[in-house]
Amino acid sequence: MAQHIAEFFHAAGFLILEGYGLTETTAAVTVNREENYKFGSVGLPLGEAKIKIASDGEILVKSKKVFKKYHNLPQETAEVFDNGWFKTGDIGEIGSDGILKITDRKKEIIVTAGGKNVAPQKIENLIKSDPIISQIMVHGDRRNYLTALITLNPDEVRKIASGLSLRIEDYSALIRHPKIVRYVEAKIAQKNKELPSFETIKKFHLLEQDFTIETGELTPSLKVKRKFCTQKYRDVLDSMYDNNATAHI
Repeated sequence: MAQHIAEFFHAAGFLILEGYGLTETTAAVTVNREENYKFGSVGLPLGEAKIKIASDGEILVKSKKVFKKYHNLPQETAEVFDNGWFKTGDIGEIGSDGILKITDRKKEIIVTAGGKNVAPQKIENLIKSDPIISQIMVHGDRRNYLTALITLNPDEVRKIASGLSLRIEDYSALIRHPKIVRYVEAKIAQKNKELPSFETIKKFHLLEQDFTIETGELTPSLKVKRKFCTQKYRDVLDSMYDNNATAHI
């Protein structure tokens, strides 16, 4: 959950205590407590469970509740254990207070051409906090800079358009209007100020259709399917790395 959402509910009188666990750990490994919680985190270890962070940022877990093996899959079992520690496949960090924060999935980490490791979900959640943004997929593995595919919230777009005195009924034409493009560009620039240079979005492309489960861009749990989107929008993504390309859409 995005930190600002948890803070919003807390301000409204609802304390949401997030936890963390996997199928392979049987149950939760960490959880925030009512007397000790931190928004944007998944809390402290439960019971005898132990956690640590590997050199590459992966969260490792050791506990009696961690599974023994995958059924009839010895090779896969061996690959997820390191001297008794279960390799979760998640990237995270442990604060000085011992509280765990999840930052991304290991397989989704972007490694730029400059060798920088980028957690795309952190950037996506930051940019999606603006109401005009519906969905976003950050791209840039082995590239010189980051780009993004973006879909907009139609209701918010039309509200902004009304404020800009734009009377364009066709949504496709509306999101391509220079005033709307500049509005989105300003929002991205604003969010970029909160990020180090190598994590900023240099170019973006506005898509007409939102990501959906039916069209294949989202999983049933509404997570962006990066591999699918990268393949589906390959030409669009490649165009943003053309030295002659200056347009954002």
